[in-house]
Amino acid sequence: MFEFEPKKFPATPGVYLMKGEGGAVLYVGKAIHLRNRLRNYFAVGGDGRPQIRFLMTKVEAIDTIVTDTEKEALILENTLIKQHRPRYNISLRDDKTYVSIRLDPREEFPALQVVRRVKSDGALYFGPYSSSVAVRQTLKELYRIFPLRHYPIETCRRRGRPCLFYQIGQCSAPCHGRISAEGYRALVKGVTALLSGRESEVIQNLRQSMEAAATALRFEEAARLRDQIRAIEQTVEHQKVVAAGGVDQDVVGLHREGGEVELVLLFIRAGKLIGRRNYALEWRLNEDELLSSFLREYYAREVVIPEQVLVPFALEDAGTLAEWLSELKGRKVVLNSPQRGQKVDLVELAVRNARESFRERGSRREAREGVLAELQQRLQMERLPRRIECFDISNVQGTLSVGSMVVLRDGEPDKDAYRRFRIRTVVGPDDYASLYEVLQRRLRRGLEEDLLPDLILIDGGKGQLGVLTTVLAELGLEGRIDAVGIAKSRVVANVRGKAVERSEERFFLPGRKNPVLLRQGSPALFLLERLRDEAHRFAISYHRKLRGKAALASSLEALPGVGPARRRALLKHFGSLKKVQAATLAELQAMPGLPTPLAETVYRSFHPEVEAGGSAGEGKRSE
Repeated sequence: MFEFEPKKFPATPGVYLMKGEGGAVLYVGKAIHLRNRLRNYFAVGGDGRPQIRFLMTKVEAIDTIVTDTEKEALILENTLIKQHRPRYNISLRDDKTYVSIRLDPREEFPALQVVRRVKSDGALYFGPYSSSVAVRQTLKELYRIFPLRHYPIETCRRRGRPCLFYQIGQCSAPCHGRISAEGYRALVKGVTALLSGRESEVIQNLRQSMEAAATALRFEEAARLRDQIRAIEQTVEHQKVVAAGGVDQDVVGLHREGGEVELVLLFIRAGKLIGRRNYALEWRLNEDELLSSFLREYYAREVVIPEQVLVPFALEDAGTLAEWLSELKGRKVVLNSPQRGQKVDLVELAVRNARESFRERGSRREAREGVLAELQQRLQMERLPRRIECFDISNVQGTLSVGSMVVLRDGEPDKDAYRRFRIRTVVGPDDYASLYEVLQRRLRRGLEEDLLPDLILIDGGKGQLGVLTTVLAELGLEGRIDAVGIAKSRVVANVRGKAVERSEERFFLPGRKNPVLLRQGSPALFLLERLRDEAHRFAISYHRKLRGKAALASSLEALPGVGPARRRALLKHFGSLKKVQAATLAELQAMPGLPTPLAETVYRSFHPEVEAGGSAGEGKRSE
């Protein structure tokens, strides 16, 4: 165990790295006063939590990096956590996807985009929304009220007529001149105001326009504006108002039981609750450190930062965090723990949500434990399969062979642990050899990193299972990892010929002749079927991606007059093969070192409709 000597550590702000065996970074932290912070870990009767005591037994060295200010220490800590991914720092695992709506008002005809990253690029971002389903519903309503364009403007202009969205009234077709630039700007202004929560302003402007149109006897226009007003009012009815003042806020709620913590973020935009996000964490730090670490990791991602962040209790580094958040946002951000008024009610609402989410998660966890226990019993496993990995191979006639690995951890998909493999040593359609290579690569690395599964599920029957058992034996992992092969159900003969019948899914175990059959409709069967299907989907998607790249690369190589040097120049200039394919004639002509005739050749090779006369105007405009 590491022997702490206070005089060896500076009495200044900075970052400390606790290291274990082999120099592996176990924990990264920051402090205003490094010596005092580290003394708390090692003081007799200091931090008595089991997690901290266990961490201290593994620490063999502590490195420190001195900074001038606490804010510099905060930024450096975030950088080091991303670099080293320490085991004892918190790791946020989302149960939902970050989705926001992007609108760039600087474009000629701005369009709405669904994005997963919020960048400092001058565009407007709205959200976050709880799921892509919520975003699609929001966009559906927006397009009905404000018919902005759906597709890239150049793509639309190559068409001979406006798209179907124009026909159903959900696009104003600026690409074909069906709306003026001023009229389109008015739509953009309305969308921006509506997404910003200023519904009353939008309705007032529309009502004035409706009355003016009615006075001028433009009754069709007045009726259209009336329908827009009704659609907005119906949309607003579904949103719950939880705060006055129209301020954008993120409200944090925390609930702890034993060594587990549930954190909930409520997203309030313009006084309306638009969604929430849940995080399940292990209680390895005191609550102040844990909440501070959570806020740093969450807002270091590319997310929408609100004007206010409300937390359930005061934080020691609240001032530094607020200053850091303000720099990220580019405007002042307030971080506080309210003591009275409506903001206290919001924090209490977040805490109640955290408590309920913890209870629901516990119920789901108990159900998953039951399913895993059933699998252990029915498949005669040595241990409870908390980490299950499933492998699949995909190729077309032996070309571009790939392998996939998907992971279930405690019965839930762990998508961060998914892996894809390019087959390196196998020539031709040999699934057994490909599987052997993938398993060898995965398990050898698992031995090096001390990260092995409890159960490996192979998509296949006895043959594929034999490959797995061979690899386990060669690596000395027999008895440490359970192995199961899942064979797809087969169509069976139906003497009456009335309907197609299928056999049951069969599970093969090493050393057992007859397969195991799980009860039809059982959660255990559904879990393994879902895992097998996910591995197949993951492998197929990777294979399709490689096929698409190969097809595009071959088409680029086939271009007359484009040799290796010019191909490299094209890729370097545009950044990728897809961007070369999507480039306009004007963009190709503007590329340094690419003659105009050759630019036309490249463009027409990827846009054959130009030669056919379908979009000749595009070429003429570009010239």
